[in-house]
Amino acid sequence: MDRRAVYVPHDGTVLSQQLQHRSDDIPEGDINVVLQAKRADGVFWNYFKDHDMHVRVLEVLHQIGFYGVYRCGRLIYDCHLITTLVERWRPETHTFYFHVGEATITLEDVQIIWTLPINGFPVTGLDIERSTEEWQIYCREYLGFSSDEEAFKGSRLHTHAIMNFIRTVEITHDMPRPTVVQYTRCIVMLLLGGLMCPDSSGNLVPLLYLSKLEEINAARNYSWGSAVLAFLYRELCHASLKGKAAVGGTLQLLQPYGAIWNCRHNFTRTVRTTVRVIRDILDNMQEDQFIWQPYDMDSAVLCHMLLILPQNCGGQHVL
Repeated sequence: MDRRAVYVPHDGTVLSQQLQHRSDDIPEGDINVVLQAKRADGVFWNYFKDHDMHVRVLEVLHQIGFYGVYRCGRLIYDCHLITTLVERWRPETHTFYFHVGEATITLEDVQIIWTLPINGFPVTGLDIERSTEEWQIYCREYLGFSSDEEAFKGSRLHTHAIMNFIRTVEITHDMPRPTVVQYTRCIVMLLLGGLMCPDSSGNLVPLLYLSKLEEINAARNYSWGSAVLAFLYRELCHASLKGKAAVGGTLQLLQPYGAIWNCRHNFTRTVRTTVRVIRDILDNMQEDQFIWQPYDMDSAVLCHMLLILPQNCGGQHVL
């Protein structure tokens, strides 16, 4: 297949950024640069493989809408597959372009897969200028601990500091609820900074997120799903430009769809393949392999039912 017909738009009226797009070099030869995935959640998941998260913490996660993220666990990324999808991402339309059609990740995907709230107030705000001492006091109040100055970088906090605190706390059935809530905020901050919205640092999480968790009973009133999707879109747009070496965002949501679009290859088969092989598969995809289908809502409802905490789970959780 003529790759110029796949990657170079016939009409540049809409897709006007082709000269800056990483796919512009593909028709001239096989470009095998693999994007690195930005994430900082490995230590978190390794810890909770050996330590069951207490049922009281799971209940708060469920209350604020983050239990689905934790319940889905950690997926190993196939950076070759993700790279080939980024090559097809167009910042002008926020869609993946294939020669047989377009596709994208939607709010429905975020809600169905992670059960995050997609309605409510936007997760926005300005970084507040505070001294390190003020941030230490703020974290002590809402996270339950205060770190050394080295743990802060402006209005961001090192995830290592949060993880070190997690290791020192053992939640019990008779522990005061405010302490449980502080611990749960720490879990949410690690999920946001390590998996859902990891920034270029790889180990810092904005304390802006914590401001939306101050009143725990109102935390579910924010559209966390919209924030996660917007962050992913921004990361894909950034990574689709020439010269970029890494991509972040909720790639855990992107990869299952990549495996589906990859001519029905499953994850275990695509994980060992290279950029060139996956690119060829996607380039030669046929229309009957690119049929949009709505979610099976019966299965979606069942999925949501499975995410309801049993009353006597005894703090046991299997990733």
